[in-house]
Amino acid sequence: MKNLFSRPLNRRKFLQYSSSASLLLPLGTSLGQEQQVIAETQFGRVLGTRSRGVNVFKAVPYGADTSGQNRFMPPTDPAPWTGVRDALEYGAAAPQSDPASGNQQDGRESEDCLLLNIWTRSTDDGDRRPVMFWCHGGGFRTLSGSSPRYDGSNLSRRGDVVVVTINHRLNMLGFTHLGDLGGEEFAQSGTVGMLDIVHALKWVKNNIEQFGGDPNRVMIFGESGGGRKVATLLGMPAAKGLFHRAVIESGATLRLPERDQGTALAQRLLNNLGISRGNLSRIQEIPLNRMMAAYAAVTSQSDASTAGQSFSPVMDGIELPYHPFYPTASPVNPDVPVIVGANRTEMTYFADEASFALDETAMRNRVRDLVGENNADDVIEIYRQANPTAPPSEIYFLIFSDSRYIMASITIAERRAALRAAPVYLYYLTWETSATGRGMLSPHTLDIPLIFNNVRSHPLTADSETAIALSDKVSDTIIMFARTGIPDAGKLPLWTPYNSDTRATMVLNDESAVLNDPISRQREIMQPILKL
Repeated sequence: MKNLFSRPLNRRKFLQYSSSASLLLPLGTSLGQEQQVIAETQFGRVLGTRSRGVNVFKAVPYGADTSGQNRFMPPTDPAPWTGVRDALEYGAAAPQSDPASGNQQDGRESEDCLLLNIWTRSTDDGDRRPVMFWCHGGGFRTLSGSSPRYDGSNLSRRGDVVVVTINHRLNMLGFTHLGDLGGEEFAQSGTVGMLDIVHALKWVKNNIEQFGGDPNRVMIFGESGGGRKVATLLGMPAAKGLFHRAVIESGATLRLPERDQGTALAQRLLNNLGISRGNLSRIQEIPLNRMMAAYAAVTSQSDASTAGQSFSPVMDGIELPYHPFYPTASPVNPDVPVIVGANRTEMTYFADEASFALDETAMRNRVRDLVGENNADDVIEIYRQANPTAPPSEIYFLIFSDSRYIMASITIAERRAALRAAPVYLYYLTWETSATGRGMLSPHTLDIPLIFNNVRSHPLTADSETAIALSDKVSDTIIMFARTGIPDAGKLPLWTPYNSDTRATMVLNDESAVLNDPISRQREIMQPILKL
């Protein structure tokens, strides 16, 4: 399909023509130095922009407003619109802020947040490109797919792929398990944030061809909380068939809260709001600010019933009949190839200032808190032998990171491989940033600019020629995985699947290598301690 205009139009004339066209196809026109394009969705037409060879559509609705009677309910389709809807600016993030703070995510939060952002080389050349569907981080609590850190322009341009990022319900509004308090009406309330993602994947299946994408080659990927969402999607029957590869980055989730845990947390919320089981529907009428104030109050408290718990997907037996990877891998989507991994010192990203200057005594005290008094000396000795020149702080970061991320990632690879259905590939990112202070060494989030090929603008990787070189390899490898299901772009060593015999692991650094069980002694001592 060709552009319908040979010369620039002003915006009014452009929209007038677009609205009255009997057959509107993806369209491009130049407005000054800006080029604009139109794409068709099942609900109406959207107006995006084209820059440096990539078409960008922002805040495309995939679901209806989730306020009022839709609050805590499964998502529904947006109302169709006439004419052309602007898709030029990022839309609202899901509510996530305490009203008392005066802060909002990117300045805009709303329950009308079921939105997608799309990057594609072309909408009208007849090609069907792999789709890379990104789930954002922030746990199940915060952030959005509209962060600049997730700009898909370079990734789309580099690999000729369609990149999609998503906003969906989070925290209390996405994951309050009311099913055992409010009966059938609220049976799915503990998983509606995940059902939003499933609904978006259905939108992709039905609409992505209009954006140059292939609905039969959809890869879900995400980092941190986004990785947890990917792990959860692998265990959701409702998501079966909607994606064909999966990448879990620094987001190893083995199990989810049980119904009783979710119910206890929900009851605390109802108590704060002054709502009883008998009038549970009132929760849909309460102003958003009051809801978010209650959420902030509940999550700031802890007791035996909620310790270590947060508002996150509940294994409700309906939408989530299994834990993602506990005690085995969920059998729901066994035929999907998976990449899973983490970064060597994830926890430098979260560390307090004092942890960067630990002496031996302070390090040992912190390690005891992680692994127990009886295990600390043996654990420290193993890590010291493997890292003989590491100072006390680095030893602490290694043990802390392994306990929170790396060992769980290995466990996912073990249990996914045990299904003997589709290959699973394990990575271990050891490249170190030159950044100092929080985020030093190989921190949490370091993989994001490498995969998105945004290293030149990211503070952890900017001005680093080695980061640019590594990103070229990593990004192309993940693109090839999206395209074929095999992570082989010819730029990294041949990445063999993980199994319990070889434990093949791609160690990513300036000189990457596939090593068998590269942290074997750490794994052997830590996995039993952690009882994974």
